[in-house]
Amino acid sequence: MKELLFFFALLLAVHCQKRFIGDQVLRIEPGSNEQISVLQSLQEEDDFQLDFWLHPTNPDLPVDVRVPIASLQAVKDFLESNGIRYSVMISDVQEMLEQEQKEMEANRRMERSSKSFNFAAYHTLETIYDWMDTLAADYPHLVSKVQIGFSYEQRPMYALKFSTGSSSRPAIWIDAGIHSREWVTQATAVWTANKIATDYGQDRSLTSILDMLDIYLLVVANPDGYAYTHSNNRMWRKTRSKNPGSVCVGVDPNRNWDAGFGGPGASTNPCSDSYHGPSAQSEVEVKNVVNFIKQTGNFKGFISIHSYSQLLMYPHGYSCNDIPDYQELDAVGKSAAKALGSLYGTSYKVGSICKIIYQASGGSIDWSYNYGIKYSFAFELRDTGRYGFLLPANQIIPTASETWLALLNIMEYVRDHTY
Repeated sequence: MKELLFFFALLLAVHCQKRFIGDQVLRIEPGSNEQISVLQSLQEEDDFQLDFWLHPTNPDLPVDVRVPIASLQAVKDFLESNGIRYSVMISDVQEMLEQEQKEMEANRRMERSSKSFNFAAYHTLETIYDWMDTLAADYPHLVSKVQIGFSYEQRPMYALKFSTGSSSRPAIWIDAGIHSREWVTQATAVWTANKIATDYGQDRSLTSILDMLDIYLLVVANPDGYAYTHSNNRMWRKTRSKNPGSVCVGVDPNRNWDAGFGGPGASTNPCSDSYHGPSAQSEVEVKNVVNFIKQTGNFKGFISIHSYSQLLMYPHGYSCNDIPDYQELDAVGKSAAKALGSLYGTSYKVGSICKIIYQASGGSIDWSYNYGIKYSFAFELRDTGRYGFLLPANQIIPTASETWLALLNIMEYVRDHTY
């Protein structure tokens, strides 16, 4: 009976899912500020229904955009008529999504037969939450599952707490998946949670960290959006809240924090993937984290995990002015990036959000830094553009393994500078 129910659920999911047959992802290489302006005008063109993965902000940086098949020739003609170079990064988005789904289905069969959890696979929200229960049950003296609230669609939001002491100890916050389509981030967070649980008492550095600090890990920061990427639209980025007066759904939860809210790099258009929402912290998913941080208190580090572009960033995003602690955070970031690169040679750029990617207001680590959590960082994980948001599952463990070295490096620094 369970197999039959699963089969029908799978058929329903496939029937409901948005399809991207013939859609391509173009990598655009702007050569001047004038071409950036042209691309920004293209970005505002609603008729083409473009989905910018990397936005036009700087002629030194590429622009990645998913183009629906219906707009493909018009967009290519537009770029060519303006002398803007481009190449095809992904020739058929739907083909990649179908391969991803086949791998997930094969993994489900394997997990059911072996009754094990595969860290080298992408999983649904329900599977992740069930696994979190298992981890807490397997390590009851170290791991607990803490509910910090409910999402807009009334899904519980769970953080894993790793602690060896009292509730009043200093702590580090880590979250992943605030943008729901960035699947490698949720998968990296799951792997990281298991790494923390299994390495405590075995790894000297991690043990010393947990003997002084608690770690809170919010594996899925946008549960409604993540569930929607599995059931309806793999490319969904935002929350799922309704916007009064608009048919368009959702808010960009990383433009919704009370840090330069409504400034550059955030949209006033509810249909935009960068829509900042009607007010700061209007999204319950953001408000839950804010309230938890404030109520729990004594956080010394705040780390948010995103993808993609291989960047390690610190505040601010809403302003390009240097923060008072920029020299220290830059040094910490470079040390962490060096540790990350020591495993596979993966190269990360380090700098403030505004200077190395783009100006963006209402971001989480700007809020945490302004709130007083000095060691605030954001990762953009693999890759730099071959796969973008569709990173193959065989890169999950390599990505998580190298990211762990950077996280450990940052946490060691926080441990040594917590008074």
